[in-house]
Amino acid sequence: MSDAESETGDEPVAIEVPSDPLAGHPATAYFWGHVAGSGEVSDGAVRNEVRTADGARRSRAHIEVVTNDEESARVLAAVVGGDLEHDTISRDYAHDTSITRTEDEYTLSVDGDESGLLGRSGALGLPVDGRGNYRFGAFSEYDRELLRGLLEGCGTICFKSSSGTVGISFVHDDRELLELVQELIDGCPVGAPYDDLSETSSGGYWFGVDDDAAPAFGTWLYENCEATGLFAPSRRRKLEKSLEQAEAYDE
Repeated sequence: MSDAESETGDEPVAIEVPSDPLAGHPATAYFWGHVAGSGEVSDGAVRNEVRTADGARRSRAHIEVVTNDEESARVLAAVVGGDLEHDTISRDYAHDTSITRTEDEYTLSVDGDESGLLGRSGALGLPVDGRGNYRFGAFSEYDRELLRGLLEGCGTICFKSSSGTVGISFVHDDRELLELVQELIDGCPVGAPYDDLSETSSGGYWFGVDDDAAPAFGTWLYENCEATGLFAPSRRRKLEKSLEQAEAYDE
């Protein structure tokens, strides 16, 4: 068990984690979903190693994952350790680069040591292949947590005032990752049709879940998440508020 701050900050939430960060488990599925959605794994090959003052070799391999939800960042740190940094940034909106937004950003960095990165000798020992593509076979029984991590890492939830519907979409520079997300959605127990991949104005790709299916898909995605603590409270609140707005619009 590891502890992460609760949503109110009053009491820590116990996060159940396996000893192996690659084992099939809800916590590791959620973590690697976040890494794929808004993170990066750097290789720890010998050429990247450095020597410390005492002559020991230290690997430069590291994992870095970014989120704008503080509690989610603490949960990710509880899963694998590492160091958290907080910053406030302004960035272009993915679908329209003429719009900027300012938000908190929490960066979790996990560095390798003499035993490697998370006990592995290099990035190839992690669920990432030689081309940087993610392999999620170990987490096949925990698709909900994996998809939740991916949504919180590279997805958006909004209320569409023009149609009175809830919008759920995924945005990323890696087309193959989004195709993998679509495969995961195909396998979920809630029917959730989605659009074809389209290019964004910033050069990446995106797709949206059909508006009619978004409420059921989003509700399934966050169902019973309090039991594990593996979720971003701000993202769940955004979903709940969007659902309420959609219901009020129908009335």
